[in-house]
Amino acid sequence: MIWLWILIIVLVGFVIPEIVLAGVIYSVLLVRTSKKKWGRDVDLPDDEEYIGMYREGLEWGELYSDYKRDVEVKSGRLRLVGEYFDFGGEKAAIVIAGRMESLKYSYYFSEPYRRAGYNVLVIDNRAHGYSDGVFSSLGYREYRDIEEWSRLLHDELGNKAVFLHGICIGSCVALFTLADENCPEYIEGMCGDGMFTRFSESFINHMNEDKRPKLIPTWLVFLFIRIFSGANVTSDGPYYRIDRVKKPILFIHSRQDTYSTPDQVKKLYAKCESPNKRLVWFEKGAHSRVRVNAPEKYDKTVVDFLSEL
Repeated sequence: MIWLWILIIVLVGFVIPEIVLAGVIYSVLLVRTSKKKWGRDVDLPDDEEYIGMYREGLEWGELYSDYKRDVEVKSGRLRLVGEYFDFGGEKAAIVIAGRMESLKYSYYFSEPYRRAGYNVLVIDNRAHGYSDGVFSSLGYREYRDIEEWSRLLHDELGNKAVFLHGICIGSCVALFTLADENCPEYIEGMCGDGMFTRFSESFINHMNEDKRPKLIPTWLVFLFIRIFSGANVTSDGPYYRIDRVKKPILFIHSRQDTYSTPDQVKKLYAKCESPNKRLVWFEKGAHSRVRVNAPEKYDKTVVDFLSEL
């Protein structure tokens, strides 16, 4: 009988609280629990740099609004929505934002593609903005969405080629797309801004911040991700797929990135077998904040890479 009580105490005192905590963290990070969460109208954080990026992006969207039209595709059962800026080019770029961001965030990264003569598609990822979906899958399902968007750009909108630009998790989505054996031939390459080797590493780096609780049951969080989002974040990720990519790939990375750390992109670059790969370092900028710290260099890096395709 005493062993039963010991088991109950252990369950109540340790196991159940950890399961609950892991479930809460997973829900906060990767589950859209309401339409307001990860919507297009966001509550701006108390972060002047982010606010500046977001507002500059909105100004870009307003400046070129005459070139814009709403578009949508079906990916499985999900209706996904986006905005297509037709600048009269023969190619198009898809800007893929990271977790929590709608297509409005992608405006900020669109200018170098307009300058390079590309049309631009910004999208609400599944479970974001006006698109359907509940779970963010960290690229493990989203890459199929990108293939659908690419077909729209090529088959219906007449673009001869498609280039992918991903920020953070968006770069993982782009990489998974290029690594897929069914990737359309007309997807010509990608740029990854702040790419990580696997999500579990970046997640742990996030959790190691001073403001985060220290006793996070990370393996339980990863288990929830595996069950509900279909993502194996410990033994799969960009590092495990990048050697399948033979198309051009541009890596943009900050030496100050504490989430997708510099050592991660070095590993990715070393393992990448593309004959046309380039890694460009930026001295300043937190994760996803490279362009705001060196906009001219950032845009020129992208434009120069596109000119060589």
